[in-house]
Amino acid sequence: MNRYSRALMSRWASLGPRFLPFADAATPDLPLPRLLRLSLFQVSVGMALVLLVGTLNRVMIVELGVGASLVAVMVSLPVLYAPFRALIGFRSDTHDSALGWRRVPFIWMGTLIQFGGLAVMPFALLVVSGGGNASQWPAWIGQAGAGIAFLAVGAGLHTTQTAGLALATDLAPPESRPRVVGLMYVMLLVGTIVSAFLFGAYLQEFTPGRLVQVIQAAALATIVLNTVAMWKQEPRVPRRLKPVREAPPTFAQAWSTYIEGDGARRRLVAIAMGTMAFAMQDVLLEPYGGQVLGMSVGSTTWLTATLALGGLFGFGWASRVLGRGADPARMAVAGAWVGVPAFVAVTAAASMHSVALFSAGVFLIGFGGGLFGHGTLTLTMNRAPREQIGLALGAWGAVQATAAGIAVALGGILRDVVNALATSGAFGPSLAHPATGYSFVYALETLLLLATVLAMGRLVGQRRLPAVAPTPANVPVASK
Repeated sequence: MNRYSRALMSRWASLGPRFLPFADAATPDLPLPRLLRLSLFQVSVGMALVLLVGTLNRVMIVELGVGASLVAVMVSLPVLYAPFRALIGFRSDTHDSALGWRRVPFIWMGTLIQFGGLAVMPFALLVVSGGGNASQWPAWIGQAGAGIAFLAVGAGLHTTQTAGLALATDLAPPESRPRVVGLMYVMLLVGTIVSAFLFGAYLQEFTPGRLVQVIQAAALATIVLNTVAMWKQEPRVPRRLKPVREAPPTFAQAWSTYIEGDGARRRLVAIAMGTMAFAMQDVLLEPYGGQVLGMSVGSTTWLTATLALGGLFGFGWASRVLGRGADPARMAVAGAWVGVPAFVAVTAAASMHSVALFSAGVFLIGFGGGLFGHGTLTLTMNRAPREQIGLALGAWGAVQATAAGIAVALGGILRDVVNALATSGAFGPSLAHPATGYSFVYALETLLLLATVLAMGRLVGQRRLPAVAPTPANVPVASK
């Protein structure tokens, strides 16, 4: 290496973590290339989330003519598996595989289940819509097939993500674990943004054939990405080499200990309220852009990328502020406050027929959600006992995902009910248009955000436990 190369490498290394995101997450035992390869499972999860809460709900409602209530219920089905996230993490902690693995069997099982759901999904959706030869089949066959497909994708991604994050935590030394988890969640957003742009570009001119190609390509990519991610990551420990240890506590015992300690109930209730406030619009943003503002399929799919980009900025800013010792509860309250004008802007975009105002509101929703998610995760980590950090993070993810699923289903149902009343003239001729149902849901989300501010306000300024110190890389994400 000549002196110019040495000087360049020295200057590059001197940049440090300030300009190289998550460079300090790597260690000699877990170098950055291996860490980035492991994080590919988060890319597959982000890709699936774009399909579930972005592309497919718009296509089913607008292009395939499926009712928003049925779509909302289907999109929320994957969240039925979310409450089991804590149990999955607990089981992978104590799993005794004949091959000597703990996490890999769960990652592989989740990958196969997710692949199967995506493989079946496009054909079930065509039967539901009654398009082409699909009209020869009874509608309930398509509905049942689509429901099973959505549920399988949800079960697969929740299993894969939970076991994958646990594996990342196992491989990382204790001092770098928070930064490693932060990198994993940022890769989830990267997968969401890239997938949204790719799906949007390919579906710019929609046809049923293209829909089948997109979903099945996502199924194949899931297998490839997750296989590369877990290849030679977890060391094998045969049973004969495992030390004899005392029987671990049951899940019920561990959960009872956690939920009764340090105000966990109040935190989880506040997290559920805030998550519902930000997630109720997930199934409505793209249909709103298509039906009310006349946006194309490709343009509305990019709204998911805009939402994720706002979340990425929110996570980055929250990491910087919390890394300086700020109160995470106060950060969560700030995120809720940002969401209030965001939903006002989205609602006002209909009367002004402004796509720019709508896009700005979507970005602010993502930004506020990022602040709220980061603040609540950091608060959860700070107050978790050291021996229950994994359980606490699982509970945080389970509550977020469950609340988001309930909010998605509720948002679609309320939109349909209010729109039916509005078009029948129940609210007068001035409100007899498609925007009325959407505006009602956005107003309800604004009220939920204000209630979240009140709930989180009682947690602001309380003494933090030193269980896990916040770092600039404690970056979470919202589970769709």
